[in-house]
Amino acid sequence: MSQENIPSKIRSAMVSLVLWIALYIVVSALIFTALPSYIPGFKGLFEPYSSYVGIGLALAFGYMIVRGVSNLVYWMLRLRHPHSTAAAVRSIFTILGIGALAAGIAGGAAGGAAGVALGGFIGMVIGFATQQVLGQAVAGLFVLLVRPVRIGDYVAVAGEQGVVEDITTLFTMIRKDDGTLALIPNNQLVGSKDIHN
Repeated sequence: MSQENIPSKIRSAMVSLVLWIALYIVVSALIFTALPSYIPGFKGLFEPYSSYVGIGLALAFGYMIVRGVSNLVYWMLRLRHPHSTAAAVRSIFTILGIGALAAGIAGGAAGGAAGVALGGFIGMVIGFATQQVLGQAVAGLFVLLVRPVRIGDYVAVAGEQGVVEDITTLFTMIRKDDGTLALIPNNQLVGSKDIHN
């Protein structure tokens, strides 16, 4: 993609993010305020299920808002960095955003001190569950920014030897001498004491 198209992509990502936020506010206001006041009997039917509707709206719109923020970050990074680096940061923002969304919704559903405790617990569970993936993603970001190896380099790392074919968020792909493709986790690449070019 040419550099001239990136500012228009940033504008469209920003507009999309603002639209999702505005749509969430409007839909919530309609469901929780306008419909109960204008339709008689709606309040009585709706009240027992209002917390479930609120959680559903927060999940659906929250996910779209997290994606909007991640896409905005991606296009802003594309001004200075290649696709692979920007995509790695976008993945990290998406994972962290979804974790924060889940912890916030769980905390809000429980309410009060129990909500804070539950939200913190869910955040810890998500953190431990994604520890390996986040470690690899952060290592991938480091590899993409620092560039200890580049695509096309002939390397010997983590017991594998060959030409670096691609560097993604989680793995570095090496085409070995026998033609097979080896996927080296980026945290092994960063943790390796010797990388032979």
